Amino acid sequence: MNLPENLKYTKDHEWITIDGTTGTVGITDHAQGELGDVVFVELPAAGKAVKLGESFGTIEAVKAVSDLYAPVTGTITEINAALNTTPELVNKDPYGAGWMVKIKLSNPDEVKGLLDAKGYKELIGK
Repeated sequence: MNLPENLKYTKDHEWITIDGTTGTVGITDHAQGELGDVVFVELPAAGKAVKLGESFGTIEAVKAVSDLYAPVTGTITEINAALNTTPELVNKDPYGAGWMVKIKLSNPDEVKGLLDAKGYKELIGK
């Protein structure tokens, strides 16, 4: 399983990488593997405010539909429009081309409460 050391993780299986005051968010390799083939991703429009721990969209796979949860509080500045036509990017490249949203952080200190790669591995029992 691929688990980049430079990312932060949530207990809900999202990841975030921070660049200045913007975080790029997606789901983990573990999560996409559990879901199976992703067939649809519903994301909010840019400009939507999100709060830490609240649902910001859904991901639909052959096995299930799951909510996506915000790892931080902020405003969505960009969505990955490529997922509208090729949702399978989440399966193929969850930490790259399969990213979902970019969020301008309202409170950068919230990132300190997220898991590092070691903590996430312990969470999923790997």
